[in-house]
Amino acid sequence: MRGKVISTDSAPGAVGLYSQAVRVNGMVFCSGQIPIDPTSGQLVDGDAEKQATQIIENLKAVLESAGLGLEHVVKTTVYMVSLDDYAAVNEVYKKYFPKDPPARAAVAVRELPKRARLEIEAIAAE
Repeated sequence: MRGKVISTDSAPGAVGLYSQAVRVNGMVFCSGQIPIDPTSGQLVDGDAEKQATQIIENLKAVLESAGLGLEHVVKTTVYMVSLDDYAAVNEVYKKYFPKDPPARAAVAVRELPKRARLEIEAIAAE
């Protein structure tokens, strides 16, 4: 079973051959988002906090198109070009996941698409 593709114009379109998200068996698997402003299609300049905020807003838009919200997120994976951004990402998480935050992994990577500092993927459950 492949699942149902989730797509919205309220979040950036894919920069490659993938879906924004796929729903299967009550779970929504969101592809990694980078800090692209969906209105301009441009990468958001700025520090890790500003980029993480845009990313989570993008994930929120994808989830809303699936009829879910951030409260349904059970797991995220954060990819960072520098682990020095870890504290900034935590500050943004506090705003969006103030209580019972989802499970999370954080991984340092050499580079990300469009030279973004961060990428975050999420899994949500209905």
